[in-house]
Amino acid sequence: MTMQFIYDLTFSELSNVLKEWDQPAYRAKQIWQGLYQHLYSSPAQFTNLSKSLREKMAENLTFMPFTVKVIQDSSDGHTRKTLFELPDKNLIEAVLMHYEQTFNVERSTSPRRTLCISTQAGCAMGCVFCATGQMGFKRHLSSGEIVAQVIFYAQLLKAQNETVSNIVFMGMGEPFHNYENTMSAIDRLNDSEGCNFGARRFTISTVGLVPQIRRFADEQRQVNLAISLHAADNDSRVEMMPINKRYKIDELLEACKYYVMKTSRRVSFEWALINGINDTPEVAKKLAAKLRGLMCHVNAIPLNPTAGYNGKATNRQRAILFKETLEQAGIPCTIRLRRGIDINAGCGQLAGANSS
Repeated sequence: MTMQFIYDLTFSELSNVLKEWDQPAYRAKQIWQGLYQHLYSSPAQFTNLSKSLREKMAENLTFMPFTVKVIQDSSDGHTRKTLFELPDKNLIEAVLMHYEQTFNVERSTSPRRTLCISTQAGCAMGCVFCATGQMGFKRHLSSGEIVAQVIFYAQLLKAQNETVSNIVFMGMGEPFHNYENTMSAIDRLNDSEGCNFGARRFTISTVGLVPQIRRFADEQRQVNLAISLHAADNDSRVEMMPINKRYKIDELLEACKYYVMKTSRRVSFEWALINGINDTPEVAKKLAAKLRGLMCHVNAIPLNPTAGYNGKATNRQRAILFKETLEQAGIPCTIRLRRGIDINAGCGQLAGANSS
C-alpha cells in the first residue's frame, strides 16, 4: 500500500480524503489546524479525533518525507544547518539563522528566526560559484516536501517558545523552475486557517527566469522577489550564470520593471562580492547605471566559498567601497553578514559533501 504524504494535500484534497473515509466535513479543519497551528507530527497527537480515525490516518498517511542525516551548528550559535535524506536517497538542506534584536541611531530591528529552504534536490541552473549548481539537477521537490522543511524547524522553535519569522527560498534549487510546487507550498503556509504566515515574510530568490517573473507579477502576490544578479554586463554574467545565455540582463531588468509596475513592490538584487571580479567601483558604477530608475535594493554579501570555484570573498574595505559607490549613484545597498561559513551553510555545500 502506498502511503500518501499529508503535507502534499491541499485543504480541498484533505477534505476529499476524509469524505472517502465517511468522516464529517469538520474533521478536515481539525486535522488542518492540528498540522499547521499545533504542529502535530503524528496521528497520535490528534486527541480530538476518534481512535479509529487516528488509526486510519496512521495506516494511510505519512507525516515526514525525510530523515535527518546531519545537523550542524555554527560556532557562534546563530546558524543551524540540517541535511535531510529523502526516501529516494536524494539529499536536501535547510538552514535556520538567528538574528538578534539590534539598536542603532537609524533604526532598531526585532529578533528574527529566518529559514532558508530548498525547492529542488540539486539545481539545473549551473551557476559556477554555487555548490548546488555544481551538483547538477536531481529532481523537483513536491509542495509537501517544501512545506515539511518549514514544519520541521517550526516544531524545533516551538519547543524553545520561538516562532519562524521569515522564510527565504534560497536553498537548493531554483524556485521558479519548480514554480507550481513552490507557489502551492507558499499558499499552504500562508493559509489563514493554518500557519497564517504573512505573504510579505516570504522571499523568493531566482536566477532570473523571465517568463516566471512576469507570471509572478501578474499574480500580484505580496511575496518578496530577489534576483541573483552578480554581474552588470552580459559577458561577465554568462561566465558565472549560464542562464544569461537565454535571458540577457536588459530583458531580465525589463521583467523586474514589469514586476514593480504590477505589484508596487521593490525588487532586491543579490550580489555575491567576489574579490577582483565584481567588487570594484567600476562595476558598481556600471550596475548603478543599469538599475537607475528601478525601485530596488542591492543586497551584497561576500562570497561563500565552495570547493568547485576558485573565486575568493571580497574583504570588508572593498565591500564598503562598493556599497558607497552604489549609494552615491542613488542605489540603496546593504552589506549582509555571511552566516555559517564554518558549517558550509552556503546552499548545497553540505549535500554536495555527503553525496555519493
